Amino acid sequence: MKRHHIMAVVLLVAVALVCTLAAREFMAMNQPDEIIPGPGVKTVGALSNYLGNLAGTSSNASVYYLDSGKPGATVLVLGGTHPNEPAGFMTAVVLTEHVSVLEGRLIVIPQVCASGFTCTDPLEGYPQSFSLQSKSKVRTFRFGSRGSNPIPEWPDPLVFLQYPSGQQLSGNETRNLNRSYPGRPDGTVTERIAYAVMQLIDREKVDYAFDLHEAAPEIPIINAIVTHEKGKDIAANALFTLETENLQFALEMSPVNFHGLSHREWGDRSAAFPFLMETSNPIQGRLRGKTDATLVLRGTDEKYKEAAQLGTMRITYELTGEPLARRVARHLRGLQAILSASMESAPEKRIVLDGLPTYEQVLEQGVGAYLQ
Repeated sequence: MKRHHIMAVVLLVAVALVCTLAAREFMAMNQPDEIIPGPGVKTVGALSNYLGNLAGTSSNASVYYLDSGKPGATVLVLGGTHPNEPAGFMTAVVLTEHVSVLEGRLIVIPQVCASGFTCTDPLEGYPQSFSLQSKSKVRTFRFGSRGSNPIPEWPDPLVFLQYPSGQQLSGNETRNLNRSYPGRPDGTVTERIAYAVMQLIDREKVDYAFDLHEAAPEIPIINAIVTHEKGKDIAANALFTLETENLQFALEMSPVNFHGLSHREWGDRSAAFPFLMETSNPIQGRLRGKTDATLVLRGTDEKYKEAAQLGTMRITYELTGEPLARRVARHLRGLQAILSASMESAPEKRIVLDGLPTYEQVLEQGVGAYLQ
């Protein structure tokens, strides 16, 4: 065999090896994160229970039911609406793995946009995962994309027409779950996820629904509770309690004419009182420097620190950083405050959680201490 033939064979073998390794890594992205049901979880279901055509797809998120067996409120908590907002879904994981319910019922979907956990946003340099030390081992979780995986829905339209309002948005918003409510059973993958969530809210007679988010420090709506107008008094009472604890939250009302949002469509189209919470996450911002798993966990970025010290723009950034533990602690404390305020408003709809860590405990011990 001539030398150039040998080189060609070697090159083909090398290319085949690289393609095989890349394919294995690509397929591994479809393996879901390990979430270990805690003692409070009575049953585990899936979104396909509410819309059958999600079965067998990467969008079929797991649903965890924590039921006291006693009457009271039914509460829904969603994490992972945007899978690049880790404090939202890690808060839901803590609820799933650590909390029990003494009165009422809690339904948790830690990674509701499951498809978005199978990829990352292009050109952002995001890490594919981050790890936490639990009591017994290192737990690794995916850092996903803001929207659903583009492959099942390719190509994005030039203009996204929100259903049923006809509101026009940028084409890539077609994969944004928080623009897709109320969804439709035969729509895009993301619309089907939204439809399944709406079906769950109706069938399970959800009283209070939470959508947990994060945003860049320069975004105006940050460290905030966003509510539909029917939940205004509950949210205001919760904020008053949080203020006495030196936890600053802004109260934002759901815009009436911005369609597709969870807090708007859940409130308009169901009996549930919806609340969305935002924390400040530097890895999502435009000012950030080095972007890696450390930034997810520690939330410390010199560029944001410099901007905060200069005071040249409106940002919400602690000079000590915005660590994951603080962001999860804010979500947990905000959730607890809203539920307490809701019981003052409707005493017959009680929800009592056991094992819910305090703000101070999460700051001191870290998120991993509350994982199985």
